[in-house]
Amino acid sequence: MLRSSPVADGDPFPGDEAPGGGPRRLLGLLLPIAGVVLAEVAARRGWTRTNLFPSPSAVVEALRDLAAHGLAGHVLASVARVAVGFGAGASLALLAGALVGLSRNAEGILEPSFQALRAIPSLAWVPLLLLWLGIDEMPKLVLIGIGAFFPVYMGVSSGFRDVDRKLLEVAAVHRLGRLEVIRRVLLPASLPSIFTGLRNGLSLAWMFMVAAELIAASRGLGYLLTDGRETGRADIVVAAIVLLAVLGKIGDGAMQRVESRLLSWRDTFDRRDAFR
Repeated sequence: MLRSSPVADGDPFPGDEAPGGGPRRLLGLLLPIAGVVLAEVAARRGWTRTNLFPSPSAVVEALRDLAAHGLAGHVLASVARVAVGFGAGASLALLAGALVGLSRNAEGILEPSFQALRAIPSLAWVPLLLLWLGIDEMPKLVLIGIGAFFPVYMGVSSGFRDVDRKLLEVAAVHRLGRLEVIRRVLLPASLPSIFTGLRNGLSLAWMFMVAAELIAASRGLGYLLTDGRETGRADIVVAAIVLLAVLGKIGDGAMQRVESRLLSWRDTFDRRDAFR
């Protein structure tokens, strides 16, 4: 069976891909592996101060030591906080974003206030939350929820507002009711923007979780960062950062797989090789 030319198929960058899905995914490991090798060589040859820049082998040893002394509890505590905070913040953002995106009156009432609140730095919320809610779990969850809310809200509201007007004209021709227009036109067309907001919100939820645990926590990866700093253990600090990176990547990858499954109908530049 003859294959058409990539340029003829509309691919302006026919050489910008690796052959096969597996090798293409493995390309993402090149930079981390190179960084690990360089860091290990630098530490062994004395190019860096190991008390400030620990070698990867020292970080692995720290992870083994932490695993034997309750690392799983710290990881589970952080994951649970992110799951609850992100779930609550994203749920509220989905409702608020849909309301603002679908109603001009709601946009006029809510949008200015939300944009002003979005400009407040995350750490500025901390003193107020501590005054209102104490130092228990609730202020941490609320802070994470605040971090997740605004990216998701922006994705949902802009997603509905930016739907192509021609699609609504087609819906009007077919005399679809308001709920049918939302279900069959607006929601599918806005899903790419919504998922972008969800992925950004999840990323910020992890960042806000660290900020929350750095302030007042006895468990969690943020606590390990504080403990490593106070005890002068750079290997513990780097180990916690590595775990945060891995967990964040796992969460984003899961969200990306859901997005790919729900939006498999799209014919986009990213899927240019799926039809050859």
